[in-house]
Amino acid sequence: MFSKIEVNGENEAPLYTWLKAEQPGEGDTADITWNFEKFLVNASGEVVARFAPPVTPEEIAEQLPNLL
Repeated sequence: MFSKIEVNGENEAPLYTWLKAEQPGEGDTADITWNFEKFLVNASGEVVARFAPPVTPEEIAEQLPNLL
């Protein structure tokens, strides 16, 4: 089981610091704005996309064949 972590701010987890640096998003800030924001990482460990909460897993799945 995972424990709660910070995704923004001074105490954010290093994973989210890296994800946001690689894909800062389109807003005024790279901060995670809401639950269910998603990042797509390819097999080489590169962050290739960032998706807003309303984007469904099915919409993301459309991009997966290009990464395999």
